[in-house]
Amino acid sequence: MKLEIANLSQRFDGTTVLDRLELSTGDIQSLVLVGPSGGGKSTLLRILAGLDLPAAGSVAFDGSPLPRDEASLRNYRKTVGTVFQAYNLFPHLSALDNLLLPLVHVHGLTAAEANARVREPLERFGLSAHAHKRPAELSGGQKQRIAILRALVVRPRRLFLDEPTSALDPEMTAEVLEMIGELKARGTQFVLVTHEMHFARRVADELAFIGDGRVLAHGTADFMFDRCDEPRVRGFFDRILA
Repeated sequence: MKLEIANLSQRFDGTTVLDRLELSTGDIQSLVLVGPSGGGKSTLLRILAGLDLPAAGSVAFDGSPLPRDEASLRNYRKTVGTVFQAYNLFPHLSALDNLLLPLVHVHGLTAAEANARVREPLERFGLSAHAHKRPAELSGGQKQRIAILRALVVRPRRLFLDEPTSALDPEMTAEVLEMIGELKARGTQFVLVTHEMHFARRVADELAFIGDGRVLAHGTADFMFDRCDEPRVRGFFDRILA
């Protein structure tokens, strides 16, 4: 994927959250967004996923601008997968039914087609034994892996993941990061917001540091961690990685 962002701005209740943000990537598989809390990362991710419209500016993936009318945005959202830190699973449905619901009711598969599509991914990611459990019966790591799998089984062009491990303990975090790492190895395109710096370095083709609503620095993971001399970025990494 090649991402081009020009003059992107967003405001909420008179507060500027994104301030004429600019970003141009190479043709990459994975982009990781890092930076301080409140810097604009999640707002940017929601715009990229087609969930929010910016106040100004433009976004294009692979030369195709993101639509701005609601009907076209609905169609765009069907082509991507989005995962948040809060799982967003339906509590009254089993893990399996949480996977089947969007396939049948949004993407128009028959029940038999949907069941056939989710069987192999459930097995691959070690979740078959938990398929008939409701979310309350799953660990945090299992719930987040089901949430990622729900986004994945619709066969999206790319995934958008917003801090998928922020509410998890270290063992559960490791489960989810292992799953994302396998998705990277299998060629899945994704944009990831994370505070897991060591993992960010491992999976990022390019990394953008977002602060004060702008991209303060951007480049390969090795450049950003080892050679970027932008003071805010260097200070952030020095504190986090100390």
